[in-house]
Amino acid sequence: MPKKHFTSKEVKSLSNNPYVKSVSSKGITYTDEFKRIFVVEDEKGKLPRQIFEENGFDVEVLGIVRVHRAASRWRAAYNKSGVLGLRDTRKDNSGRPTKREFSLEEKNSKLEAQTLLLRAENELLKKLDMICFFYHVKIFVSM
Repeated sequence: MPKKHFTSKEVKSLSNNPYVKSVSSKGITYTDEFKRIFVVEDEKGKLPRQIFEENGFDVEVLGIVRVHRAASRWRAAYNKSGVLGLRDTRKDNSGRPTKREFSLEEKNSKLEAQTLLLRAENELLKKLDMICFFYHVKIFVSM
């Protein structure tokens, strides 16, 4: 089945919705806020079509297939990674190194995040080491 393309009038109409990050004739990118709203409402039992319509989208323009595919994608992402799974990470993962210099605050926060991650990894390794130690002691004692 061919993918539905938007007319220039539909693109203009969709771009006026506050929950649209970007739109072209071929596709639409929703804001992270709308994705979070969608998941909350979906968990309350609302249908995808109803959620889209209540947030200012014309489902006839979007196409019901696009609505259901987005709903399926967001549910899967939310179930796998929680709210962080709903984030649009394309900008963050462009594969190109950033060209600008980071401020001292940005460098500091990045180093603090790395430190927290390393501490969490160390704690996990300590727990795994203890589990392995007790497992070996249990085997040795039972011999």
